[in-house]
Amino acid sequence: MAHSAMAGSGWGTTEGDDPLQTAVWRLRSRACWADAAALLEPVTAATALQRTALLVERCLYTEQGWAEAEDALRTAEALAHSDDERGAAACERGQLAYAATVHQVRDRADEARAALGRAAALIAPGAGGRALLDFRRGLVAENLSRSPQSARAAYRRAHAGATAHAQPLLLSFTWRHLAGLALREGELAEARHGFAESLRIREELGYLVGTAPALASLADAETEPEASRLREEARRLFRLLGGVPTWLAQHLTPPAPDAATA
Repeated sequence: MAHSAMAGSGWGTTEGDDPLQTAVWRLRSRACWADAAALLEPVTAATALQRTALLVERCLYTEQGWAEAEDALRTAEALAHSDDERGAAACERGQLAYAATVHQVRDRADEARAALGRAAALIAPGAGGRALLDFRRGLVAENLSRSPQSARAAYRRAHAGATAHAQPLLLSFTWRHLAGLALREGELAEARHGFAESLRIREELGYLVGTAPALASLADAETEPEASRLREEARRLFRLLGGVPTWLAQHLTPPAPDAATA
């Protein structure tokens, strides 16, 4: 699950000199999603979408806050007027339904597919939000439909879109998920390159909450002793953030002493 089932929102980081967005980004990157969302007042269509994305990401990383994310999403849907806004809200609904399904809170796979399909009808090809939508459709294809070929095609479209629209955080996700598919197929060199690029971008952006998963993923494609060093660094960051993302815990659990020699 460390490389393929989970990923967060790919919308912007802290571009420009807006002190509010800088503060939101710093909180988000340190797993303080609720605090970041609380800064976004008054609630407009744009801030409602951003609050929703933050709270949906919190659900994915912590398996908590589902009701708050749903409330924020309903507000965003109510305030959305343009096709882009309605499409972005549908994209978040798809992601929330996906997260609930992957975390086995409730099977909302059909809702996830329908919402992302609705978003695809509203967000114009080539628009900035299309890359994130393509990425999320890749997640559904890989982890709910079990179709790695469809997932790879969607991730590649997302990768191209993130590159074209200068969305580095989303690019870190597309690198990582394409690398995960490569690793599954035994393409170690390709996997190692993709995981390393993902880690580099996240470290450059200061996306701390996403750095431990990136380290763990790269460890899976490395040989010893580098693999153990990377996993230990991932464990350190995981503990620093209070055990977030929750789904990384099992991946980072050291093998039992007897298992290591079996």
